[in-house]
Amino acid sequence: MRNRTFAQPWMPAAAVLAAILAVTLLIPGILVKRMGTDAVRSPEPSGAEAAQQAKTLLIPVYLTREQKVEQVPLETYVRNVVAAEMPAQFELEALKAQAIASRTYIVKRWMEGDSSQVPVEGALVTDTVAHQAYVTEEQMKRNWGDAEYAARLDKLNRAVNETAGVVATYGHKPIQASFFSTSNGYTENAEDYWRDFVPYLRSVPSPWDKQLSPKYTAKATFTLQQFASRLGIASASALTKNGAIQVQATTEGHRIKTISIAGKTFTGREVREKLELNSSQFTWKISGSTIELTTYGYGHGVGMSQWGANGMAKEGKSAADIIKYYYQGVSLEDVSAIVKPKV
Repeated sequence: MRNRTFAQPWMPAAAVLAAILAVTLLIPGILVKRMGTDAVRSPEPSGAEAAQQAKTLLIPVYLTREQKVEQVPLETYVRNVVAAEMPAQFELEALKAQAIASRTYIVKRWMEGDSSQVPVEGALVTDTVAHQAYVTEEQMKRNWGDAEYAARLDKLNRAVNETAGVVATYGHKPIQASFFSTSNGYTENAEDYWRDFVPYLRSVPSPWDKQLSPKYTAKATFTLQQFASRLGIASASALTKNGAIQVQATTEGHRIKTISIAGKTFTGREVREKLELNSSQFTWKISGSTIELTTYGYGHGVGMSQWGANGMAKEGKSAADIIKYYYQGVSLEDVSAIVKPKV
């Protein structure tokens, strides 16, 4: 969920999804006690049994390159998403936090029957960032090579197994577990980038990104004509006047909320998307007929910063610490505690 908007309100999924839901909810013994707030998962046998039961849930994924739907056990799906969304070289606790976020995203989608932005019947998600990036084991082997494959896969399996079945909840429901690559030093309030206020998606400092992430800053250069054309400004020459570009307001996350450009007002998000910038926090410099923009951070900025999560893990923070920091006021529960069997 790097650069995507919130899922649309509840939508009826394909019939096959309803069948999957019905079968899974009838599995006996799936209920377990609500998890404590201080630990992700204890190694006791009952926890392992609950995690095993959660694996009976199958996620239908549309593989875009192969143009086919693949049924994948929940925890295998989560592992393959983590492999695609976060470098396997990250700290284990960061990978575990990513596993929780990715599992929460798909469980929420499954519970709501949401198959939006899926181009075929019978799938719940695609393998693209329209939902969550996803790679198969064959792709992992190609990406990592034989020398790194086994060790990295073992590490990912550990991250997933040690958080098996765990999701982040607010009001006993799975949260919208948005995440992104790199902050500008802060995360963003949900309503400052998207439309809706979300109580757990609040701006928090994320100081680790600046020191750790290679994507913390980037530059993008345009001719003034290109810049004006992309923003729908009639005259490029208007950009050279004093005060032609002025920030009008910033967000709590220190990004541009509104900006005036040649007499037109844009949101920071609009400029970012029209110019395909890394972030909605940027500075600019005009030299002759060109304009150079420097961005800070990478992604929409809402939810968990992945590089920030790695920074927290390097300081000894647990996956639970990371999740509860970036998603304010949430709890950690087993999926089987929030999915109730049909009577």
